[in-house]
Order: sequence, then structure tokens, then C-alpha cells
Amino acid sequence: MRIQQRNHLPKTRRWVVKIGSALLTNEGSGLDYKAISLWVEQMSALMTGSADSTYSQTAIEIVLVSSGAVAEGMKRMGWTTRPDSVDKLQAAAAVGQMGLVQAYESQFQKHNLHTAQILLTHDDLSNRTRYLNARSVLLTLINMGTIPVVNENDTVVTEEIRFGDNDTLAALVANLIDADLLVILTDQQGMFDSDPRQNPNAQLLTEVDAQNSQLDGMAGDSKGELGRGGMATKLRAARVAARSGAATLIASGHEKNVLSQIYQGKQIGTLLMAKEAPLVAKKQWLAGHLQMKGQLLLDQGAINVLKSKGSSLLAIGVKDVIGQFSRGDMVACIDDNGVEIARGLCNYNSYETNKIKGYGTGEIVNILGYVGESELIHRDNLIVL
Repeated sequence: MRIQQRNHLPKTRRWVVKIGSALLTNEGSGLDYKAISLWVEQMSALMTGSADSTYSQTAIEIVLVSSGAVAEGMKRMGWTTRPDSVDKLQAAAAVGQMGLVQAYESQFQKHNLHTAQILLTHDDLSNRTRYLNARSVLLTLINMGTIPVVNENDTVVTEEIRFGDNDTLAALVANLIDADLLVILTDQQGMFDSDPRQNPNAQLLTEVDAQNSQLDGMAGDSKGELGRGGMATKLRAARVAARSGAATLIASGHEKNVLSQIYQGKQIGTLLMAKEAPLVAKKQWLAGHLQMKGQLLLDQGAINVLKSKGSSLLAIGVKDVIGQFSRGDMVACIDDNGVEIARGLCNYNSYETNKIKGYGTGEIVNILGYVGESELIHRDNLIVL
């Protein structure tokens, strides 16, 4: 079966599921509660490991990226045409977000699952500190068994409500949480080698490398009245997701039990593959990062642990802090001879790191008055050279 190659992924796999406006809003007549109920039922089954008896021991971690706020706001205010002005779009999003979140909350509660609303802007993911904060809260929610419902924070953005589209937002979230798979549910079966509306002989692409340059001429850029994204934005999103090693599957949300079918490895939709597994891709990015903001001088014990066990770096293993850096900056880990042993993204700024160096994790709260992370550099954000 086409998606069987994903069976080598860890038993606890992490998905980002994006549902588009055309699916959610029943072509402009308000939220389609019946459809939302069916998707929520499938996601709940995946999260509890009950989607199929064959996979019953393998629960899926899910972050949901949902469109529909603007469309729902338009419906509530009686607008039949998507407004052009930013202020009216923001107003529609603010009104519609209430109904959208209510719909998900009520449906997930039927399955004894809690939801959390997460609104992001591009600045949240480009600013290092906010990036780490967003990552931390999303991973915490995932570990709590709560499903984050993510949308763009349309009411505060200053440039035309822009991530550009929720396909891109979903891909960036996949990068943010190191997802294994980005699922984009749309009103199309997947990606075709030409526009099926114009070519009756168009063939559905089943499996292809996301970076294949031939895809650009096949994607087109059709957009719906309610949504902003066409197939071209989905292709771009797949390539963004591939940066962190996440594969992307584009499939029809109208397909019965679509998420369960994907989970079971059925041949459905278009799978756009990443060349590397998520952790490998991230490690390659870390290894190639040229701009170091500071240095951490490690003791021999910490060096031995990093080299032999691939562990996270704890503050107790740091002897000195060199340079000034912010939380989330790339720092080099060096030995007494100045040789770089490793590099990674530091969870504390240089001032905080200097205060907690040489101390155990349990002492951080007494020194700083809080604990941001138990590790100075988490092993997923660290590469040993």
C-alpha cells in the first residue's frame, strides 16, 4: 500500500491536520456541524488509539489548524461577499472565531477530550523567543492529551491578514512541533497532473517528492470564494513542511473516514514526501547553521555524556558563558581548548545561563524564581559535531 513506508515512524506519531474553509462552511451557508462532528470523531479515535484494531496501540498526537473563522463571521453578519478591507476581514474573523471554537469544543467534549485555542501571527514564528514559547505551549498541550486548535490571529495582524493562507500556517506549525505528517483536507481528491476541470484525462498524483520541479506546472492557483489557498499554496506548504522532514498528504475531506483511511495506510489523496525524517532534517539544519550568538564552556563530564549518550545539555555541565545571546539563539558548546563539541538552541538567555551554570535542574527555580525548561539545550535542538 502506498503509505506503508510511514510504518517505520515511531509508534507515537505526530500529525498536523488542516481543514479548509470550503469543507467547513458548507459553501458559505455557515459551519457544517455534521461534517465537523465526523472529523472530530475520527481525530478522537486516532488520539485514543481506537481508529482500527490493527493499530489500537498506536495513538496519534494531533494539532488541528482550522480555517472557517472569516466565513463563519460573514454568515453571522449576513455578508454574502468576502470583504476587501482589512478591518472588515478582521471583524469577520473576530465574530466567526467564537462560533468556530465553540463548534470544536462541543464536539471534542463528546469524546472526553479538551481543546485549546491557539492564535498565531507570522511574528510569533519569526521571533525566536515567541517561537520557543509557542513550541513549548503546543508540546505541553499535546503531552496533556489536549488538542490545540490553531488559527491565524487575524484581529491583530497589520498586513492583510497574512500568513497568506492556512496551508502555510499549517506547514509552519508542522515545523514548529516536529510533526511527522501534515494532512491537508480540501474539497479536491488530491493533486492532479493537470486541472481535472479542464482535462477529463487528468491523473491523480499518488506519491511524489515534494521538491519535484515538475509539480510547479501542475499545481495551478485556483482559489475559492471563501478561502485564499489553491493547489499551488498546498504545494508550497508541502515544501515548507519538508524542511523539517514532514511529509504532506493532500486529500478530500468529503471522503468517508478520510483520516482513518490515511492512518490505516490506504491509497488515498496525494502524498508529497520529504527526503529526510523530521529529526534528521532538523539536525542537518543545526549542523549547517553558521551564525553563533555565544559559547558555552563545558566540563568534561558534560562532553562525555553528549558524545556517548546523545543527551540534552543541562546547566550543571556548563563552566562558563561567553558572549551575549537571547533565548532561542544558536550557541556553540566548546571544550577547554576552544574546540566546538556541539551546537544548539539555548532555552535561556546569556544572563540567565550565567546565573544557573554549574547548578542542577532542581536548583534553577531557587536561582531564577522560575523554570523555563529543565534542559539548557534540549537534545532535539542540539547536534554533536
